[in-house]
Amino acid sequence: MALQGPFAVIADHPARDVVDALRAAGAYPIVEARWADAPAALRARPPQAVILAEACPDRARASALAKALANTLSAQAEQDADLFVPVIARTRDDAGSGLPPRLPPCLADALAIAAKAPAERLVRRLTAALRVRTLHGTVLRRMRTLATRGQKLPELPDADPLDEARVLVAGRGRSYPGLCTATGERVGVIGALTVEGAASALKSRDVDAMIIGEGFGTRVVEALLTVLAEDARFRDLPVAVVGKHSAVSENFAAALPNLERIADGPQRVIEHLLPYIRVHAFARRLKRMLASLDAKGAIDPDTGLLANAIFWRDLNRAVDDADKRGAALSIARFSLPAADRRTSLEAARLVGKLMRQVDFACQEADKSIFTVFTETDLRAAHVVTRRIASVLKNVMLTTDGKRPGSEPAVTLATLKPSDNTDSLIARVVDEPPQPA
Repeated sequence: MALQGPFAVIADHPARDVVDALRAAGAYPIVEARWADAPAALRARPPQAVILAEACPDRARASALAKALANTLSAQAEQDADLFVPVIARTRDDAGSGLPPRLPPCLADALAIAAKAPAERLVRRLTAALRVRTLHGTVLRRMRTLATRGQKLPELPDADPLDEARVLVAGRGRSYPGLCTATGERVGVIGALTVEGAASALKSRDVDAMIIGEGFGTRVVEALLTVLAEDARFRDLPVAVVGKHSAVSENFAAALPNLERIADGPQRVIEHLLPYIRVHAFARRLKRMLASLDAKGAIDPDTGLLANAIFWRDLNRAVDDADKRGAALSIARFSLPAADRRTSLEAARLVGKLMRQVDFACQEADKSIFTVFTETDLRAAHVVTRRIASVLKNVMLTTDGKRPGSEPAVTLATLKPSDNTDSLIARVVDEPPQPA
């Protein structure tokens, strides 16, 4: 993609390698500024992205300068509908990015990259972050356009994307339990002790980062990275390779811009990844929102299922149509009463992936999921429902093998000649649910 600026490069000493790499990639214009002059320079030319080419060298004033820079970016983003502004920061092992650990919501937490990393890798990482900015800009423009037409649309969720993020931790060495624990304290975690388990999770789950721990040989790590590099869905996935395998990681640096080898302990690994995880989860949220806008609000941007009002409208129509034609119609209710927000949202998105194209569903406020199977009698509906329930039960496991909250329970009903929508729903809601 074209790197249309301005791009701000902040450093008290000339960062020729960064500037030259940006120019080689076609970035223009490039604004260079010292830390003390950065707020004024950014006010004069609001940037598309900020590169902190070095940490603030003035330790006595570092906190004040960083706060002034963050406040300037926040004020400018607010004027631009809170459009996402990526911040890439070169860091040493013993130094932070120079910015506060949690920036305002309109900004990326500083996406750290090792100071010794080639400047070309920094540019690739910047390009990946700019794809998120472009996606955010598209969503905001689409929302403004539809709003001018008087259409009532869902709002873009403002909760922290980390609240719904999940990280795949693959490994079987001594570091594996510590990595799972450190990750689980901050975001949702999916554990995989085998390559097959990791591949299955990548296929069926929404993953916002992957940590490849110790215990795998070089060929296994290479195979995992090959799978990620060859699939466009994982192009920008944050990936951390813990411990050795530095040579393998270098071979995939061009194909996976957010790949990093991290030799530190579990806490440092997850702290390094968190800003990248937040950006990736934010991008997935934007894609769901774009799908909702394309459907003119008919799709819920949180779950990817139908919005409630649309679901009940379509259900009434489906019941009337089935009654007139004498066609079969069944409905199932999947209950997740003890699930937290992250688990209930993932369950809804998983149901959306497993449904047939002729079916439709929504999630209610109590986290239960109603799924309508058109042209489907009770026997066939049992088959479909069992398949969905089995996946919900067997896929959505925590690392210790215990299910989050309680197992999903299912009730199922089919349309009778004397039924209307209310009586059909009453049977699904009032009948005792069966364990999945």
